[in-house]
Amino acid sequence: MPASSVATLQDNSTHGEDAFLVRDLGNNAFLDAVMDGVTGHGGKEASQSVSEALSGNDVTSGDTVSQVLLDLNSEFFQTGGGRFLLSTASVALCQGSQVTVITAGDSPVYLVRGNTVQQVSGRKGGFLPVGAARAVGSHEKLELSSTTLIIEPGDRLVLTTDGVSDNVLPEELAEVVRQSATPQEAAQKVEKLIAERLESGVRPAHLGARFRHDDRTAIFRFFQ
Repeated sequence: MPASSVATLQDNSTHGEDAFLVRDLGNNAFLDAVMDGVTGHGGKEASQSVSEALSGNDVTSGDTVSQVLLDLNSEFFQTGGGRFLLSTASVALCQGSQVTVITAGDSPVYLVRGNTVQQVSGRKGGFLPVGAARAVGSHEKLELSSTTLIIEPGDRLVLTTDGVSDNVLPEELAEVVRQSATPQEAAQKVEKLIAERLESGVRPAHLGARFRHDDRTAIFRFFQ
């Protein structure tokens, strides 16, 4: 069972609607999660509620995580009718060498392994209208995506909100992660890259359009 280290990145100054959770469950088990509240639709309250629910429940399996999200979806939908209390949730439950990734909405999760990068979940380009991203609270029946990974020594897992993924290509993100000795170094380098693009106001041509201003959050977990 590979040991791991973790670091986080967050700048919540644009809307204040991102949230994240890094939780040590004991016995070499960890729970990492990023949440991106939908702007103008109670996103801050929704993302924080997801974080609090995942913090307060006894998480023992991917099914536990799924049930927490399903229960919250029912609560949010009953209150907001699919128009209010909306948030993405991308959760990685690390238990020894197995990682279960469960997502609702479009916040990407990446696995960097050697010279490859795999987008485990989340939107792969293009903007989606509110509700179409299958966020928690957007539909009466929540559709969850679940993937199980078997971790190898040297693997690196990255969870992001779209304030990061819309301004840095997966290949760019993977290269920074690959060249970093620690997750703290990776977080600092990604934040510096985004800050440089923010200062100029433009993204490279291969990303298209101008810099997208949004809250940005990421979790970097390196497996030894």
